[in-house]
Amino acid sequence: MHFGATSWSLSEADHAAIGHVLQRFLHDSGARCAVVVDKSGQLVTTSGERPTFDVTAFATLAAADFAANDQLARLIGERDFSTLFHQGERESMLLADVSHRVIVVALFDHRTTLGMVRLKMKGVVEELGRVFERMFTTAASKPAGQAPALLGDVDDEIDRLFQ
Repeated sequence: MHFGATSWSLSEADHAAIGHVLQRFLHDSGARCAVVVDKSGQLVTTSGERPTFDVTAFATLAAADFAANDQLARLIGERDFSTLFHQGERESMLLADVSHRVIVVALFDHRTTLGMVRLKMKGVVEELGRVFERMFTTAASKPAGQAPALLGDVDDEIDRLFQ
């Protein structure tokens, strides 16, 4: 299901809910790190071990990877690929689509298996799907021109600085 909100904001409660889901996933799966990325390439959040690379660049590349693979899927007659797997010598990653708007990426190594990460990723996709569905529905129902809560707070703070 695609949610029609063209823009959305991440409230503190949403961020906490996403963080809780990711922390439980990391504990249960043995993955090192989880990254949530908007399909436009914007970093939403990370959880787990702090990556040693530029996470902002990673987010952009992960979204581009997913978009390229969606085009490959169409070429072979599939609507899309809901998950992608990349295996390296020491590090691997599993990417999964959430609500056709965001991607959750699990980074893992020899301490766990692809099977365990895939098994636990299914529940994460469902749980995050509910969180993002609520966010997208809320964003779509806001009147045009109304600032998202987080940005509204920033606007208020900037106004106070210049008074």
